[in-house]
Amino acid sequence: MKHLASLLLLCGSLSAAEPFIEKQDLFTADTGGYKLYHIPGIVVTANGTVLAWCEARQNSADWGQIAILLRRSTDEGKTWDEPRNIADVPGPKTKNPFSLAVKGINPSDVTYNNPVLIADSEGTVHMLFCLEYMRCFYQRSDDAGVSWSTPVEITGAFEKFRSTYDWKVLATGPDHGIQLKNGRLIVPVWLSTGTGGNAHRPSVTTTIYSDDQGKTWHAGDIAVPCTEDWTNPNETVAIELADGSVMLNVRSESKAHRRIVTLSKDGATGWSTPKFDDALLEPICMGSIVRCSLASQGGKNRILFSNPDNIARADGKEEAGKVRDRKNLTLKLSYDEAHTWPISKPLDSGYSSYSDLAVTKSGKILCFFSRGQNGTDFGGYTFKALTLARFNLEWLTDGRDSLSSAP
Repeated sequence: MKHLASLLLLCGSLSAAEPFIEKQDLFTADTGGYKLYHIPGIVVTANGTVLAWCEARQNSADWGQIAILLRRSTDEGKTWDEPRNIADVPGPKTKNPFSLAVKGINPSDVTYNNPVLIADSEGTVHMLFCLEYMRCFYQRSDDAGVSWSTPVEITGAFEKFRSTYDWKVLATGPDHGIQLKNGRLIVPVWLSTGTGGNAHRPSVTTTIYSDDQGKTWHAGDIAVPCTEDWTNPNETVAIELADGSVMLNVRSESKAHRRIVTLSKDGATGWSTPKFDDALLEPICMGSIVRCSLASQGGKNRILFSNPDNIARADGKEEAGKVRDRKNLTLKLSYDEAHTWPISKPLDSGYSSYSDLAVTKSGKILCFFSRGQNGTDFGGYTFKALTLARFNLEWLTDGRDSLSSAP
């Protein structure tokens, strides 16, 4: 009997759902007039609508002709409407002059880049995006992504950074941003002087924030500088911890090939000394982090993380600080606020790259990620599709944990 009781405790409950996972492609390369769909992002709104977005590229270049497309689902990701463009800044547009030093750049291409969405607790969806990696805009939706306000330029919020870092290139996120329990909106950003590779290096990571529902935005402190140890920190995700502090989880080109983490009490200032998380490998690729549940709300503290769990190359040419094969997209689960990651399970063992995570109202976990590869580009720009995986905690934990008894 004691053994049986222990087994039931481990499995959660007799009514726990059966493990399940299903996948569907939401954007497929070489369709819809675009060569490549990249930078997937996903959020669940207050009314349960799921929004999935990406960059739609007419070629593979970061500085090429790029639009931002969105799809909506009102049944927790089972079915989706057609993609539509949600970013349009009227008037003439000037190419970032630092991009013109990059080989093969067409000066007439218009680059919309690095969309970030935040689904707040009141039902508003806040959106930031960039134009030519040098201007930043804010818009919002009050109807779960059906319609959007006119974009308002907020590039002025970045001017404060110049006193400590004279940036020429800026980028928000990408992936989703967060709203803190006190209502503050937080968006991680990276900044570059534009003098290095692809005009994206060297770089540093920081945040911008809003305390008035997106009306005004402000610059925080530099969170991760560029040093010999922390090389070119860039694409970053954020999460509010159970104690109200904010943790950044940072991609970099550091020789340690591990994700960088740093903490702040308010998500903007007083960042702790960055450190490497030895459990999170860094092939030099975007990752995602999201809260699954809180102990204070009657469950457990659970945090999910995803990225390609790999630091090898098929050609054997590993070099410290240089990109590794983007493959083996893996989900990790923490029960102690990202101190340890006892659960680790591959989602796609093949070539797989950027990802973003969300959790539906009923507790289904969504991972929106790029998968499959047409060629041998280690930069990850030849992926076949952006795919949505829907699964439950029972699948991730092989039945050892459960969020809901619903099937």
